[in-house]
Amino acid sequence: MIKTGATNPNEFLKNVAEDLTITSDREVILKKIASYLASEINQKDTVNLTFICTHNSRRSQMAQAWAFFIADLFSLPIQSFSGGTEITAFHRNTVKALQESGFHFKIKDYSHQNPVYTVSYENETGNHEFLGFSKTYDHTINKKPYFVITTCDSADQNCPFIPEASFRFHLPYNDPKSSDGTDKQLETYLATSKKIAIELYFLFNQVKNLI
Repeated sequence: MIKTGATNPNEFLKNVAEDLTITSDREVILKKIASYLASEINQKDTVNLTFICTHNSRRSQMAQAWAFFIADLFSLPIQSFSGGTEITAFHRNTVKALQESGFHFKIKDYSHQNPVYTVSYENETGNHEFLGFSKTYDHTINKKPYFVITTCDSADQNCPFIPEASFRFHLPYNDPKSSDGTDKQLETYLATSKKIAIELYFLFNQVKNLI
């Protein structure tokens, strides 16, 4: 059972650290991505990392949040972004799971269809925040050029050639959407948040050791 109600993302990571399990095939992918990311960092002052999932509603939003936090944790010059091939909304179950993972949300621009949130966390260096909302991967908020990671099968298959992408990798996660409307939805979304957090922690730790 995943512990919930973390006061900050670091507490959530510590709570799930004992469940740190990454399969060998995922390690291969993560280490390959880390090698390319480290190479980019060694050549540039900052790397823009954009997670792409079809609707920019669930997995890519979680990945952006965790990359934002973990890059700061390791003092890596990585800026995280997210986008989709279609615009929907930052799903309320994703918001709830990230809140349970220790992130804070405030509505910056209210819209029934696609509200804009200020997503933040606090640590010893102060308050850190970014804007979270559903957008296409080429939205102006996503700084270019960027290093692309697709997080769902359809995004990898349907995402067109992106000239602004320096590299593109596929790191898919199961869609928690299947649990929507059931009594397992929070548990399922938290499991996805946990898996993304653990794998990005592993990835960024590899990058830290390579630069």
